[in-house]
Amino acid sequence: MQDSYFLYHSIGQYPGKAGDLARAMAEFATVWAAPDDGQWGYLLGKRAGFIDRWRGIIGAPEGSLTTCENVTQGLHMLMTALPPERLFGKRVLVAADCFPSNHFLLTKLQDRLGFTLETVPMRQGAAWVEPEDFRAHWGPDVAVALVTWIASTTSHRIDLAAMVAHGRAMGSLIGVDITQGAGLLPFDVADPAVDFTVSTSLKWMCGTPGAGILHVAPDLIGQCQPELRGWFSQPDPFSWALDRFAYAPDIRRFDNGTPACMAAIASLPALDWHAAQDRAALLAQNRRQTARIIAAADEMGLDLLTPRAESARGGSVMLRLPDSHPAPQIVAALRAAGIATDGRGQILRTSPGIVTTDDGVEALVTALRKLLRP
Repeated sequence: MQDSYFLYHSIGQYPGKAGDLARAMAEFATVWAAPDDGQWGYLLGKRAGFIDRWRGIIGAPEGSLTTCENVTQGLHMLMTALPPERLFGKRVLVAADCFPSNHFLLTKLQDRLGFTLETVPMRQGAAWVEPEDFRAHWGPDVAVALVTWIASTTSHRIDLAAMVAHGRAMGSLIGVDITQGAGLLPFDVADPAVDFTVSTSLKWMCGTPGAGILHVAPDLIGQCQPELRGWFSQPDPFSWALDRFAYAPDIRRFDNGTPACMAAIASLPALDWHAAQDRAALLAQNRRQTARIIAAADEMGLDLLTPRAESARGGSVMLRLPDSHPAPQIVAALRAAGIATDGRGQILRTSPGIVTTDDGVEALVTALRKLLRP
């Protein structure tokens, strides 16, 4: 029942998605199985279309954005490409409410790349890392700060302009994980200017797994020498002289072997759909529906883990359920009623999007009142 779908923090849906995806995959099958030489032009063209759509979403200049499998891989590609002296003996800064996968990666990379990972903690009893605490830990010895634009367990949204201004004063490289806001909230890599950006095509973008993106600012690209390199890392992929390898001058240096195009092809219909939408209307619908969920949570006496101010939150509302009502049981009961949510511990995550109707929101509110009745 799409009108009660609240999982845009996980997998986004849009009207007609199943048909669009089926047609894209059928077209791929026809081209790939044809007994001719048209496959590579088709695949690389579709990949280029995917890249161009993403460039339009985040304002990335031509030659500054490429594909990757996911956010973690994109971060690995960037970190291992930086000049060794940029990291060695320095700190890399993240917040305790960052996406855990990024933390797992950086914890291991510090051993080999010679930096120290510092994780800014949450205050006792807090649901997110306070921005002033993050900046207090951010000194001139921080080589790279990875900023989470919107936290996945609270929907807390940072003041990115203030963060970037501080980072520039410290002389740090600034990366932003925009996964939980891309496609819903406006984001521009040049306003404020950041050094690199990572995201997935899931969630509000409504794409498929495996369709990640890495954006690197043009003035940083030339300093990077990716360790994972291959024939597509060159200005001319068909230059096969083994003793004359050279990196491409733009983001293509972050490519390596034959590109994996399937996820880009499968996600392109969603990006095309998104490009045709009124983004202000998408956001207005979300704001109306999240405001209703917040008001209902107050009426039920539930702890709100998401900031109340629109400027300080993404598109989700996270609620702490009472310990007397285990979250897995509530999620299962909602699922049985045709209402799609999920949980993290005792946190119920709700994220309304384009297929979520106002009636669907009321169905969620009514079901929660019934399920949480003492």
